[in-house]
Amino acid sequence: QRLRPDMLIGSNFGLVAGVDNETVVKAPDWFYVPQADPVPEDVVRRSYTPSREGGPVAVEMEFLSADDNGELSIRSIPPYGKLYFYEQILQVPIYVIYEPMRGRLEVRALQNGGYVLQTPDAAGRFWIEPLGLFLGLWRGERLAQTLNWLRWWDADGNLLLWSAEQA
Repeated sequence: QRLRPDMLIGSNFGLVAGVDNETVVKAPDWFYVPQADPVPEDVVRRSYTPSREGGPVAVEMEFLSADDNGELSIRSIPPYGKLYFYEQILQVPIYVIYEPMRGRLEVRALQNGGYVLQTPDAAGRFWIEPLGLFLGLWRGERLAQTLNWLRWWDADGNLLLWSAEQA
């Protein structure tokens, strides 16, 4: 009941911006837009351009892999680094980096034009204001694997259950 039709939540989905008359596209692992314009039923949305198709991106998340895909790159000339693109071009308020193999989670908040690394609460969770939820790591079994999984908690500290857990 937390999802609304005007929200856009995407995974490996192109975020588009115009920079110096050039089109720049980055495909984050996950992102959240609180208010996106609807598309006709016969149209498949394949990318999203903030300000042309709705509001700004509020949260962007990248999962680090063994390959260097530039998630922490601040390269300020084309091809732009992802951190630079989200911080300086799209100005996404919350940028999350998750390193699954090491079980490391970092959250950066945009303050005064730059990202500032956030400190987790006593439970090791980060308050993600645009979603009104905490984000943290949960160690447990899912899909026959015991790992540190990204999980959401509500403002009262209640773990939001996956559909299989709800069933």
